[in-house]
Amino acid sequence: MQFYRPVAAMFVLSVMSTVSSASNTEAPTYAERLGWPAGTKAVIFHVDDAGMSHNSNMGAIKAIEDGVATSVSVMMPCSWAPEFADYFKSHPQVDAGVHLTLTAEWKNYRWGSVSGKSVVPGLTDSDGYLWHGVSDVVAHATADEVEIEIRAQIDKALAMGIKPTHIDSHMGTCFQPGYIDRYVKVGIEKKIPILIMGGHMQYIGAEAGPLIPLVRSIAQRVWDAGLPVIDDLVTKPTRAKDYEQRKAELIKLLGDIKPGITEIIVHCTVQTEVFSHISGSGPTREAELHLLTDKDIKAFIESKGIVLTTWRELKERRESVQN
Repeated sequence: MQFYRPVAAMFVLSVMSTVSSASNTEAPTYAERLGWPAGTKAVIFHVDDAGMSHNSNMGAIKAIEDGVATSVSVMMPCSWAPEFADYFKSHPQVDAGVHLTLTAEWKNYRWGSVSGKSVVPGLTDSDGYLWHGVSDVVAHATADEVEIEIRAQIDKALAMGIKPTHIDSHMGTCFQPGYIDRYVKVGIEKKIPILIMGGHMQYIGAEAGPLIPLVRSIAQRVWDAGLPVIDDLVTKPTRAKDYEQRKAELIKLLGDIKPGITEIIVHCTVQTEVFSHISGSGPTREAELHLLTDKDIKAFIESKGIVLTTWRELKERRESVQN
């Protein structure tokens, strides 16, 4: 998750008056609002980047089948999305969303838009692919083009047999101030849960900074539209290079998270020599896969009474709540 700060002030000022500072600590968590007992720690272990490569699909599937991963999202413009779609057809219970992808960040492995260059030229670089970075997208693409591509990626998922349990954003591009309204608009219109935080924001608050009032205001809009909202998001659960240190970091994180619904984002890959030609992030992605399949992590979750949940369950609970 990335937030674009230079224009934050104007958005914060526009919503400040609608947000009560007292709500940060006094309001019930979204876990409570969705029917869990007070004090419940509910966690979504979410695997990003399915569909990016065969290795990514292998990692996501292993994390779900053999580990504590509860949710995944698929990059529809990428070459290996059909493989994951085929897996989903025989495993329809998997909590699978669309990882809305507006960038193609790697050097030698690129992908274009689903809509096509003639339809969304502002999303396309001089080589015909999506831009490398978020700032490039912001500099060139209109909100209309972003909305067109968001819709195209969701439609492609549906055509391939994936009924999205949620939508989220690759590299946080959809969370840029110029685009977030379209992201929310499409989710509400299609009644697809949207990754948005509106609770204590214990961890994501450090990234959101001055945008917190805006994010909470948008979260309230999403909730009022009948879709679920989570309390917090962890985008980088571990930072150490040593595996045992990574495991200690994740256990500490799980012990420290506040009550509420927290999504923890991971990138799980079964690393092979092929993946090294895509990205140098293979060792980190493989380490995260090992963490999610580590019996000590599962045992700690069970010992602390942490509830593992999915976006599908959040939507079902939201549909049963009247306010």
